[in-house]
Amino acid sequence: MSSRAAQTVAVLSGGPSAEREVSLSTGRECANALRRAGFEVIEVALAADAGASLQGRLAEAQPDVVFNALHGRWGEDGCVQGLLEWLGLPYTHSGVLASALAMDKTRAKAAFRAAGLPVVESVIAPAHEIASRHVLPPPYVVKPNAEGSSVGVHIVRERSNGFAPVAGATAPLMVETYVPGRELTVAVLGDRALGVTEILTNGWYDYDAKYAPGGSRHVCPADIPADIAALCADYALRAHRALGCRGLSRTDFRWDDARGSDGLILLEINTQPGMTPTSLAPEQAAAAGMDFPALCRWIVEDALCKD
Repeated sequence: MSSRAAQTVAVLSGGPSAEREVSLSTGRECANALRRAGFEVIEVALAADAGASLQGRLAEAQPDVVFNALHGRWGEDGCVQGLLEWLGLPYTHSGVLASALAMDKTRAKAAFRAAGLPVVESVIAPAHEIASRHVLPPPYVVKPNAEGSSVGVHIVRERSNGFAPVAGATAPLMVETYVPGRELTVAVLGDRALGVTEILTNGWYDYDAKYAPGGSRHVCPADIPADIAALCADYALRAHRALGCRGLSRTDFRWDDARGSDGLILLEINTQPGMTPTSLAPEQAAAAGMDFPALCRWIVEDALCKD
């Protein structure tokens, strides 16, 4: 880790994706934490049509490093990363290729499969087909191929009378075999897994369960057998490396405890997980002895170490 401390950090938040409000919250919290950690911070809250103005705002701010607190399309799919590469500005989290791969669920799943990681069957199909027939045997999950935060996710149950309500969607969607079991997640920081959290909800871990007050409860560390916790950590590290991620990532799993280790399935990886003090990754960092300002400082210093 470099001993150099950034004098100025530009924190990017907002932007045009469906996760704009989450990003604004992440940005505010990270900016406050970075100030407590001793950095000078410039908050760059981007409008929904912000792409054209970002270059000018960064040129005016002249930061030493950019803290990317954007979520969803444009912010974590390689687009902003490519702009920051072109501008020659160090930035946090994963680079262009890893970000693009992680956002494209089909390509990420292919990389995980090639690395020997357990994933489930899925297909890409047009919305009109998904709305009119079962393209996989129920139960299955329908989700956008390139969104996060469970935006636009639908579950078709085994005894469902209809199909997924996706007729208005314009882009092809992923249809994935439904995985039963417990929700587990592991944050990776650099070259180490921080821990395992179990997420408890009254139903599907959808957008509201993630962000609405009382929508979910986190058990950190998860009350699971030691061998399953170790396997989660191993899979998360391998997923992080398979895509070439850097800095902080978070990998989500389902575990069918009736099947032991065979019941652990990797769902997806998030290269820019939520970053408020009560978000999953900061909770795991805190449980590992790293408070929120220290976590934000680590992420910034890690970005400055990149060639």
